[in-house]
Formats: sequence, C-alpha cells, structure tokens
Amino acid sequence: MLNIAVFGSGSGSNYQAIAEAIAAGTLNARIACVIADVEDAFILERARKNGHPAIYLDCAPFKTKLDGEAEQRALQLIEEHGGDFIALAGFMRIVKPGLLRAFAGRIVNIHPSLLPNFPGLDASRQALEAGAAETGCTVHFVDEGIDTGPILIQKKVPVLADDTEESLMNRIHAQEHIAYPEALQKIAAGHS
Repeated sequence: MLNIAVFGSGSGSNYQAIAEAIAAGTLNARIACVIADVEDAFILERARKNGHPAIYLDCAPFKTKLDGEAEQRALQLIEEHGGDFIALAGFMRIVKPGLLRAFAGRIVNIHPSLLPNFPGLDASRQALEAGAAETGCTVHFVDEGIDTGPILIQKKVPVLADDTEESLMNRIHAQEHIAYPEALQKIAAGHS
C-alpha cells in the first residue's frame, strides 16, 4: 500500500480523484497528508472534507521552487504523517534535489500534455499555438528536469478546431482524473 503525501497549489481535482479511487477500492493506498503552498488553495478544503490532514506550507522566500527551510519542513511533515510516496497534483513549484534524494523513485507528477511535447507552464496554450491535432496528459516519475522523468501512463484527447485553452483543459482534466489513480495503482501493485 502506498502512503501518499499529495502536494498541490490549486483546486485539488486530481487529489479528489485519487481520494475517490481509494474510497472505491480501485487504488490500494491511503492519503497520509495534503500539503499546499497556497494558504487558501481549495485542495486544503477538499482534504479537510475528506478527513485528511490539510497543511499549508509557506515556501517563502521562493516563488517557483520548493527549497531551503520549506523543503526541510515538507520532509518533516511527510515523516510525521507516515508518508512514503509523493503525488504532485497541480503543485506549481519545482522540486529540488533534497526532496528528490529523500524520495528517489517515489515522486510522481501529472502534466497536461503528452510529454515530451509541451513541458512546463501553459501546456494547453502551447498545444493550441503549435496547431497540435491531439494532446492529453502524462503521469510520470519526477527527476531533476522539468517534466522529463520516466512516463507511467498517458491519455490522449483531440484538439478541436474551436478549442479554447479552457475547453481543451476541461477535456484534459477529465482524462487526468482517470490516469492518475490508474498510474498510482500500477505503482501500488508493484509494492504489494
């Protein structure tokens, strides 16, 4: 069984999909804690409603990375709550080497494109600007690069002629909510 620390920055819809898969018995895992770098992120409210420890982590002075004292505090929080695996679910910071070493091979991320295409920020905009016929989502292990780790699962969605970033992201999110629990169960099955 995976004991997952979920990291997020926003609404937490992927966290919710993971929690629902656990409740349905299709994912052999438990949520150890939910950590957000935005004090009023809705993911924390979702976690509280689901009875999971919901923790705000102040990452100052850094705006785009989890480093320094905040990284050490994250490690402490994961240990305190019995986490042995990290799922980045809309966490908008770069994970640095301290966390990567402590959880080597035990950090996954979900990205809204078919990697290696459109890494980094604004993946749906990148897909639209490139005139891509399809895009999707990727669950991958996290390494020291930006969206470069080994791929676990990908789900495709077509890019429609009248798509906006929002309409495209809505379809990608629907596939993310399927892909993330599937990928985590694939990992959990290997840990049993």
